Amino acid sequence: MKGFSIIAAAMALSGCFAGTDDGPRPGFSPTIAPLVVASIPSNGAIFQAVNGYAPLTSGARASQIGDVLTIQLVERTSAIKSNSAATNRSGEFGFTPPTTGPLAVFESSDVNIGGDQSFSGSGRAAQANSLFGEISVTIAEIYPNGTMKVKGEKLLNLNRGEEYIQMTGIVRAADISTDNRILSSRVADARIAYSGSGEIARASKQGWLQKFFSAISPF
Repeated sequence: MKGFSIIAAAMALSGCFAGTDDGPRPGFSPTIAPLVVASIPSNGAIFQAVNGYAPLTSGARASQIGDVLTIQLVERTSAIKSNSAATNRSGEFGFTPPTTGPLAVFESSDVNIGGDQSFSGSGRAAQANSLFGEISVTIAEIYPNGTMKVKGEKLLNLNRGEEYIQMTGIVRAADISTDNRILSSRVADARIAYSGSGEIARASKQGWLQKFFSAISPF
């Protein structure tokens, strides 16, 4: 029974480290377009702008809830910061005592006082990030001013784990190209997450015990 308990515990532990579900994560599920129900004309006019109508001038651009557009990830950031400081200070004091007579007690070299002080310091920090690729998202909401909220997720199941990209933000219809593409640099309030799971991702992270000692270490 003891050996069986150990095996069961190991299986449960391995299940905790297994890959995540293939389904979309909460908050990134695709938005499905609502069912379009054509209204019956009641005003006697020939033209009726029913739900889902798009003028010919807009072409096939994504403009309705549930429409799909592609975000081109062209993120590149770079920051450099440096500073330096240097100070120097010196001083000297002395006097010459009498060398003859009853006051000739000290040598002239005994009453010379001098001091030097200097400081120098420098610091530098640099950071660079880049992310390129594409992710298709769906229109989740349309605001009164015409801007649209988009969201989506791309999940890749690899043989050594999972890689996923999550994207949310607000786009303008004018920034969408004729083939329904838009640069990520034109997405307002953008939230981009690129992460992964699996044995490769775990190998690049500290273990829970090492994290504990790192947190309480005074050094």
